[in-house]
Amino acid sequence: MGKGGQDEGQRTTSSSGTPFPAWARDVSECLEEFMVNADHGLRSDEVQRRLQIHGPNDLEKHEGASIWSLIVDQFNDTLVRILLVAAVVSFVLAWYDGDEGGEMGITAFVEPLVIFLILIVNAIVGVWQESNAEKALEALKEIQSEHAMVRRDGELISNLPAKELVPGDIVELRVGDKVPADMRVLKLISSTVRVEQGSLTGESVAVNKTHHKVRSEDTDIQGKECMVFAGTTVVNGSCVCLVIQTGMNTEIGKVHSQIHEASQNEEDTPLKKKLNEFGEALTMIIGAICALVWLINVKYFLTWEYVDRWPRNFKFSFEKCTYYFEIAVALAVAAIPEGLPAVITTCLALGTRKMAQKNALVRKLPSVETLGCTTVICSDKTGTLTTNQMSAARLVAMGTRAGGELRSFKVEGTTFDPRIGKILDWPSGRMDENLQMVAKIASICNDSSISPSGQHFVANGIPTEAALKVLVEKMGLPQVSDGSFTHSDEILVDNIH
Repeated sequence: MGKGGQDEGQRTTSSSGTPFPAWARDVSECLEEFMVNADHGLRSDEVQRRLQIHGPNDLEKHEGASIWSLIVDQFNDTLVRILLVAAVVSFVLAWYDGDEGGEMGITAFVEPLVIFLILIVNAIVGVWQESNAEKALEALKEIQSEHAMVRRDGELISNLPAKELVPGDIVELRVGDKVPADMRVLKLISSTVRVEQGSLTGESVAVNKTHHKVRSEDTDIQGKECMVFAGTTVVNGSCVCLVIQTGMNTEIGKVHSQIHEASQNEEDTPLKKKLNEFGEALTMIIGAICALVWLINVKYFLTWEYVDRWPRNFKFSFEKCTYYFEIAVALAVAAIPEGLPAVITTCLALGTRKMAQKNALVRKLPSVETLGCTTVICSDKTGTLTTNQMSAARLVAMGTRAGGELRSFKVEGTTFDPRIGKILDWPSGRMDENLQMVAKIASICNDSSISPSGQHFVANGIPTEAALKVLVEKMGLPQVSDGSFTHSDEILVDNIH
């Protein structure tokens, strides 16, 4: 067992500062490195020491952008800033005219108020979209396990909070368990263990795990066949594992950190770059024209007389100067396309809404334009372009009499919902012995399970076994003429058993 928390904290990494390569070491070496007995587990006092060193087994909760920062970001655009300045100047001049008793009255405030309204609507749409995306992304981060089956002080604790795990803990995994930390497989309880780790590696099928070490320390994640990683799910078998890394030191923790770092260094999209270039060019052109218009009319508010060929007796009219300045500002406001930001935001928001209907999350509105510029998308198929839901398409069974021909039944339905689709030409009444045997084999020799989740059904286990489980449900549920089931929410596998 451990001699002290400080020594153990140093032993989890090699002399070069890299994590201990448990995947390239024998089981005995791993147990010795972490100073733990697989049959007894860690002592409670040792757990507390290691918890102080490594911290809780939890991902850092990075604070999202505040509402105020999201609002400010909506005005981080050259064209929007031009509109904002034009609206402020128009409002000040309209207020000045009102104090001077101008004839325009309240109509002078119409133009700045319209510009302000456009900018406010533009900001509201942008903030609403980005805040909704942030909430959805936070929900996607909740992939850690909440409980774990851990051996401590010689006893097996079935529902220990996963955040209390420390390196060196002995954890038992079973079918359906979500892996709570990065762990080294010590031994297999079942003949095979398969883990679905697509959330981390993108693999579309579950991978086999073993307790044998790998040859190379520099192998990638897919090559670490004796390791199971936090956030993945056991779909077949059971095993005993040794916790190697927890919290932000896990592979999923590293991905979490990279996502956060990437979000801090976002580059402008091609659309935003073009709009900024357009805004800067528009600012220069409009500024030059307004200054020229104002200077052309300088003779109307600044007069003088020539005495001995030198200008004398200068007279300045502030009222006329302000009047021609208003003309220049009106010209600038008229040249600015006030509706352009609102039109762009509305179009991007409509595109985002259509993508959301297809379960695609858009964090930034300009990302829609970036996707529109994409010409080639490289992607895997299963689980990405398809649903990764296997289904039985045809059932073949022996005839009712010896030497009879094989019977073939077409199975409809492509989801895990047993209520969708039916078995064509299915015999009415009680199933014969051959069909009952098919149902028993498909249901008893099966570690998967099907359960309702909201408006759809989800599978827990290998997709192939889940498809067989759905087939058994369709064989056992009495069907009516329209192909639906008379027992819409009952699970009849236990009755078939």
